[in-house]
Formats: sequence, C-alpha cells, structure tokens
Amino acid sequence: MRVSLLAIAAAGLATASSVWGLSGDEENSVAIYRRLNAGVVNITNRAVAYDFFFNPIPSDSSGSGCILDTQGHILTNHHVVQGAQRLEVSLADGTKWIAKLVGTDPQTDLAVLQIKAPSEALTLLPLGDSSSLQVGQKVLAIGNPFGLEHSLSAGIISSLRKIVKTGAREIEDVIQTDAAINPGNSGGPLLDSEGRVVGINTAIFSTSGGNMGIGFAIPINTAKRVVADILAHGYVVYAYLGTETQTLTPALARALELPVEQGAIVVRVARGSPAMKAGLQGGAKQVVIGNAIVIIGGDIIIGADGMKILTSEGLRRLIHKHQPGDLMKLEVLRLDRKDGYKRSEVEVKLSEMPR
Repeated sequence: MRVSLLAIAAAGLATASSVWGLSGDEENSVAIYRRLNAGVVNITNRAVAYDFFFNPIPSDSSGSGCILDTQGHILTNHHVVQGAQRLEVSLADGTKWIAKLVGTDPQTDLAVLQIKAPSEALTLLPLGDSSSLQVGQKVLAIGNPFGLEHSLSAGIISSLRKIVKTGAREIEDVIQTDAAINPGNSGGPLLDSEGRVVGINTAIFSTSGGNMGIGFAIPINTAKRVVADILAHGYVVYAYLGTETQTLTPALARALELPVEQGAIVVRVARGSPAMKAGLQGGAKQVVIGNAIVIIGGDIIIGADGMKILTSEGLRRLIHKHQPGDLMKLEVLRLDRKDGYKRSEVEVKLSEMPR
C-alpha cells in the first residue's frame, strides 16, 4: 500500500511538472535568448536637421545590430545608419560606445560599424547558412522594437521571396516571417532553433507602421558576402555591364511587331563600358505607345548564360550574381535594315561597377 501511495505521489509530481514547467520548444527559446541576447546591440543614429530659420533641430532614431567578431564589427541595416552624423552603440551591459561606419550597401540595405569595446565585453552571434531554409521553419527575432531593448519574438518562415519592394528600395532573395518585427528591430538577427543567425531583419509590410505579421529579413549568406567586401574594400563590389534597359512586355512587342514577346530592350550603352566594348547597341528613336515612351532600334536581350531574360530586373539580378571579370554570354535580337531582327550571341567581359 505504501508503494502504491509513493507511486501515486510521484505521478502527481510528474503531472505538476508538466503543467507548471516549460515545454521543449519554450526551453529552446529561453536558452537561445539567454545565450545570445547580449550579442544584439542598440544603435542610436544622431542627426541634426534645420528648420525654416536654420535653427538646428537634433533628431534621433534607433535600430539594432549583430556583433560579428572580437574586433567590434557590427552588422546592421543601411537605413539604420543612413544620414548619421554620430552613431552610438549600447551593449547589453549598459555601456555606450561611439561607432565608426566601416561601409554600407544600399542595394542590400546592409552596413557594417565598428566599436572599440574590449573583446571580453562582446558576445558574438554565430552565423548560420540560409541556403537550406524552409517555409514553416521556426525562427526567433531579437531586437529593440520602439526602443524597448532586448525583446524576443518567435514565429516561422512564412515565405522565401525572390524580390520585395519596400518604398523605393528593391531587395532580392528575402526571407518573409510572421515573427513580430517592428520599428527598432531593423538590423537585428533572425535566428534558427539552433541559435544561428539566418537573416538580418530589415523591413515590415504594414498599413499602420506596426507589426501585421509580415516581416522581411536579408538572408545571412547575402550578408556574409557584403560583410567580406566591406571589410576588404570599404564598399561592396558588383559586376557591371553598362546598359540602360527597358522591359519588353507582350503588349509592347505586339505594337512594335517584334518576333519575341519578352526581353530587355537596350536603351543606352555607357561609354567605355563592357557592353560598348562587346558591341551592344542602344536605341536610336523614341516612340510613344499608349502611356509608355519606348526608345527603339537597339538590341533586345532575350537570354543570358543560357537562361531566358524576361525583364530588365531579371537581367540586373543575373548580373549581380557575377563577379567583375566574369564572361557573360548574351543572346540578343539585333535590327538589320534589310532583313529585320536577327538573333546573335554576344560575349561580354563584365567589369566592376563604377562608384
């Protein structure tokens, strides 16, 4: 009888533990936050604007950042540091440090700062691999939303998008998440269930300015390349073709009686560019078709590296995947005065994008 009572008591304790204790998923989130939250910093962007009478008006904005190494390098968003006259970084221990802007890349909305804090005061965030992310995967976001330091939110990867437009910016290969991301989270890490950084939180989709369950992050593999270039050169190196193009739509193709429906119309070729050296030709005549102004007569790029080119944006994204010095094979339609448009192949040696 005593054994039975002990067994019942033990079962009761186990039941109470499961009721009042943490689930495995909760324990995972708590452990990651305790281990890594000190690796997330608060960044204050101090700027000075002027009113109508040229009186200085100080203005502050804030964001988050990820500590990368013991040299004090910090990864954040370009828009967090844009226009700053003074950058201040607050660590988890309460100390504040003046930060130097090492380099920035508006195209990916990423930037690297550096502070001269002692290495023992820096908690480094481990970088993961974003190439194998899956929709439905658990993610955690740590940051400083609305200036509320070291806040944690959890969710899943809700989509993996090729491109997202946020205002005037167009960001490629973006992670979409329903983890709560608000103003101030920008530049903070998106972590997987192992505590590895898989993305840098960058933007939200919102009609109110607050979280609506759709946030975006730059994949960490993109960030690794950007950081490497910034630390090596102070800026990001991009491949350069040297053309200004316009998307050929099916409607434009029909109006112009072209033999293809989609592609990138070469409008202009930059002087001395790889495109000019390869013999690509720009347009010579401006026409109005509906509400669109089109410059015609130039080459139409319909393929590159064995892939179809459907839009100007598609061509630009493909060029960005190359490095300066790479050879790129283009398939183009070129207007012949006698025989109309003819297909030809053009090989171009890409150079470094001018700064």
